[in-house]
Amino acid sequence: MPRRKGRARLLIYSHDCYGLGHLRRCMAIAHSLVDHRGDLSVLIISGSPVAGSFEFHDRVDFTRIPGVIKERKGGRLRSLKLDMTTEEILKVRSKLIYQTAEIFEPDIFLVDHQPLGLRNEAEDALRMLKAKGTRLVLGYRDIPNVDGTAETWEFRNEEIPVKELYDNVWVFGLPDIYNPIAEKGMSVDVSQKTRFTGYLRRSLSPSEISLSRTNPVPMISNDPYLLAITGGGGDGEGLVDWVLRAYEYDSGIPYSTYILMGPFMNTNLQEEFIERIQRINANQEKIHAISFHPNVESLYMGAAGVVAMGGYNIFCEILSFDKPSVIIPRTVPGKEQYTRAKRADDLGLARMLLDDGTRDPKLMATHLRGLAAQPKPSDVRLPGLLDGLSNINAMVDTWLSTPGSPKAKLAVVK
Repeated sequence: MPRRKGRARLLIYSHDCYGLGHLRRCMAIAHSLVDHRGDLSVLIISGSPVAGSFEFHDRVDFTRIPGVIKERKGGRLRSLKLDMTTEEILKVRSKLIYQTAEIFEPDIFLVDHQPLGLRNEAEDALRMLKAKGTRLVLGYRDIPNVDGTAETWEFRNEEIPVKELYDNVWVFGLPDIYNPIAEKGMSVDVSQKTRFTGYLRRSLSPSEISLSRTNPVPMISNDPYLLAITGGGGDGEGLVDWVLRAYEYDSGIPYSTYILMGPFMNTNLQEEFIERIQRINANQEKIHAISFHPNVESLYMGAAGVVAMGGYNIFCEILSFDKPSVIIPRTVPGKEQYTRAKRADDLGLARMLLDDGTRDPKLMATHLRGLAAQPKPSDVRLPGLLDGLSNINAMVDTWLSTPGSPKAKLAVVK
């Protein structure tokens, strides 16, 4: 595709049917690239109902397609808001993706997570852009949805479009932590176009750092505090319940805790948790909870430690802000979070605590009391661990044939 003189465009597709992970990963990449390159504009296609609640940098914007949601039990896909069948809503989404790609005319099209999009909804746009010479890139998180049913490119017949359509595959992790290419037996063709970027470093701008210091977390007399974070919150009730049980059992825990419940947590559950928090705070304010924060990174600044689920973005934040952590991964419907947390525990990057349903309050209280004294992720030396964004910037520089920051060393699939 011919370049527009002095201007470059990146289109990112993020299907977003559950949680915040895909959108926040795409935003991190977009913001890093526009901060690095003054000639680049990025448009994100997203189905997230809260996309408009985030703060986007200059030259980054989003267009929202109608939302869909995958039900936790059974995995059935349905329309989030509209009274339409699944087939109808996917057809609408597919047309909007195609039209956006056709009008925007990107130099690079980055597809997050699913090679053809959700139920193949991005396939027509991919083939149209391929014919026009757009560089097509598949971005994949460090660990796929390992659920015992072989949800991989190979077994879902996704390796074929990867070989046929894509110029490059990015894995946003390190093979030292998990190597999906080797684990799933991908072909040589896929391996040769795959690069492990490293994890995506999260940071705060100088103005955001200044603001977080002058306007600290609005809660508490005690500082530092612990941060308990679920991600999107759709399946985070176990973590919140367990932390509250610990405070109900042990009122002498020497830290206050800031709980980010997540915008997708059931509202009735949130109300129940708030009532429990009010009882815990009756004698001394120890816990503050909110549903959503547009700049999650700022919450890490004053935290002595983190209790979290095991999603990709939270893991990146724990590494980036170098916080000791206890990770409580979900184990159903997939093993992605468990696999990540187990590898982090094995390597000494974090500690894993499994929720077996009993949620022993004494056990959690012990972990909360000792959390700040745990080793930090930086105590473990893993070269290239957080080089993901700088590596992506370097690759995009090469593709757009313009100078930028020096190329970072990439972990190449052998």
